[in-house]
Amino acid sequence: MISMINRLQDALGSAGLSYSLLLPQIAVVGGQSSGKSSVLENFVGRDFLPRGTGIVTRRPLVLQLHHADTEYGEFLHCRGKRFSDFDEIRQEIEAETRRLTGNNKGISSIPINLRIFSPNVLNLTLVDLPGITKVPVGDQPPDIEYQVRDMIMQYICKENCLILAVTPANMDLANSDALKLAKDVDPQGQRTIGVITMLDLMDKGTNAREILENRLLPLRRGYIGLVNRSQKDIEGKKDIKAALQAEKKFFLSHPAYRHMTDRMGTPYLQKYLNQQLTNHICDSLPALHSHMRCLLVSISKEADAYKLYNPDDPMCKTKTLIKVVQQLAGDFEKLIEGSADEVNTVHLSGGARINQIFHERFPYQLHKMTCDERKLRMEIAYAIRNIHGVRTGLFTPDMAFQAIVKKQISKLKIPCFGFVDMVCKELISTIYECFNKISSFPKLREETERLVTAEIREQESTCRDQISLLIDMQLAYINTKHEDFIGFAHAQPLCHRSDNKIVAGGGVQQVIRKGWLTINNVSIIAKEYWFILTAESLSWFKDNEETEKRYMLPLDNLKVRDVERGFMSSKFAFALFNSESRNVYKDHKFLELVCNSQEELDIWKSSLLRAGVYPEEVTVDVQANGLSENFTDPQLERQVETIRNLVDSYMGIIHKTIKDLMPKAIMHLMINSVKEFISSELLAQLYALGDCSALMDESPDQRQHREQVLGKHAALQAALNIINEISTSSYAAHSDLSRSGTRHCSSTWSKKAANGGKSQTRGRAPPVPVHANQRLPGPACVPRRPAPAAPNSK
Repeated sequence: MISMINRLQDALGSAGLSYSLLLPQIAVVGGQSSGKSSVLENFVGRDFLPRGTGIVTRRPLVLQLHHADTEYGEFLHCRGKRFSDFDEIRQEIEAETRRLTGNNKGISSIPINLRIFSPNVLNLTLVDLPGITKVPVGDQPPDIEYQVRDMIMQYICKENCLILAVTPANMDLANSDALKLAKDVDPQGQRTIGVITMLDLMDKGTNAREILENRLLPLRRGYIGLVNRSQKDIEGKKDIKAALQAEKKFFLSHPAYRHMTDRMGTPYLQKYLNQQLTNHICDSLPALHSHMRCLLVSISKEADAYKLYNPDDPMCKTKTLIKVVQQLAGDFEKLIEGSADEVNTVHLSGGARINQIFHERFPYQLHKMTCDERKLRMEIAYAIRNIHGVRTGLFTPDMAFQAIVKKQISKLKIPCFGFVDMVCKELISTIYECFNKISSFPKLREETERLVTAEIREQESTCRDQISLLIDMQLAYINTKHEDFIGFAHAQPLCHRSDNKIVAGGGVQQVIRKGWLTINNVSIIAKEYWFILTAESLSWFKDNEETEKRYMLPLDNLKVRDVERGFMSSKFAFALFNSESRNVYKDHKFLELVCNSQEELDIWKSSLLRAGVYPEEVTVDVQANGLSENFTDPQLERQVETIRNLVDSYMGIIHKTIKDLMPKAIMHLMINSVKEFISSELLAQLYALGDCSALMDESPDQRQHREQVLGKHAALQAALNIINEISTSSYAAHSDLSRSGTRHCSSTWSKKAANGGKSQTRGRAPPVPVHANQRLPGPACVPRRPAPAAPNSK
């Protein structure tokens, strides 16, 4: 089992730290000078770890111990090179640490993988983590304590990690940094193994018997005591074998520990960790197998796409270019038509925003161009009098009507051109969403942006010309025979219709919009209410369940006024007021309502416009030329009223026509043309640039990402193959065990597989997982050696 995990660690070494953390392992945690290095060196029987003051271990060291006939070491970053001299191993650890962290005592979470083969070790895998420190030393950053803590937590917070918490015996157990961290992630002590070092350095008359008997701060896996070499022994190159003999003699001769000698010391700790890790691997393997399969599936699609791309093959680049352009055309069409693969649930985008411009923002901008009533009537009066000249006219002159209408039609160019700008801006924003998907190829994106943006600008210019032509056509002929035009016969008795509201459905109130708004000026604290706008009223409720209505405001004579944003305000507001200077709400002359965004503000204004609540009209001084605005001639007043009604009727026809034709022109001349360009002409223009191979050069980030994805995919496949090999061998082991009459544990594996890897039994190791295409063979677990007695008191 441990050998299999070592192979998995090697296989996943190129896949990144986050994957290797998933493996069952033992992490060694302890404070500075707690004896961690001595414990590991005693396991190996050699001095091979760096020593010194301050933080010596500045990168995690994954130490794999393999029982073998010969003694040597290998590093994962130096494959194939064997280190027989353990002093060279120490120097290589120091050099590899400096390579990433420099000489300033900095740390890195990227591990160093070291394998040691020796006849003196049992199969075991340990992760030596940097010692817990409190005060920065030398050039260390001020937050070194938190950096070390975060690195340690990356390992020990995983459920698959056993924690070897090393604490010196001359330190109060309640102050142990290692146990404190272990307690944070393992409050029940299920995964923690306590190690008490330096028992020989305790003051005379004191001992750690209560701790080692697991009575002071109990852990499920108990405590094991050790005696380390002193600093003098280390400097004097005292042999580790001699140190182990001295350790054994210490426990046999000490009155407080002699009854537990068989459960103390480095040899016992090594055997105990070997058995604990083996059992832990068996317990964790089903969930690990399932998790790795999920990871493999999650990146398989992306990895398969990258496998087909060869940056050195021109034919492959050409094929990828064609595929990318086709994908760009498809994505753009989906965003416009509203059939995108991923529907945005946060805000409007693409075709939905263009639709909002068509039917809400453009009509609102069109209505805002309506000049105020006073100024219009004055212009009509001047036109009538100027046409009559010195004569006294008996009839209403149609030339005055045509002059005023043409002036009003000419003003429509401003909102129409603004409409084109809004759609063009949204179209560019939409196409840039599609460009993000080809950011892997910077040159291709740059050229594609240039070509598509140039096409949009060209179509925008064409669209402006056509709109100008459309307005000029309306100016060229005033069709007074239009079926919707009221004519002179019906103009005079007709009342001005701008204040008349038609309730949809023959008197039934139609809900135009619902939503949250904040009332800003009614109380000291601004409150948010649920508003409902109908064709006749504006109501608000306490909540969107509409159970308690707070007020209903009739829309008669209401107008909309813009409210300037404050210097520090991030909200958008508008105000409702009565055009006859009456109170709108209780004793308030206006009601200030606040939205969260400009888009929401525009939508509410458009909805109010549909309900007949128009924007505040700007008063223009018509006496600037010194002429009197008071026309007391009753005949002139009747003629002004007649022309006014005719203008209102004809401009209603023009507005309806413009609102109908403008979206159609935009759709035909701009949006559909751009779609056609991307799907039919873009690829040809890219080829016309010449060197298409250069367009498909990857960015450095993309190349690195592709290599990482392929590396992770290969590593996960290799890891699953290793697990499947173990499963196959376990099948054979099961057959042998069955023939020998040994009780099997296939039910344990079946239960754990059915429960996603959660164990249904305790104290029993499940079998390793089998391949998905294999039949579950029954007992797949290897026979266990009798576990060493738990280091408890009784």
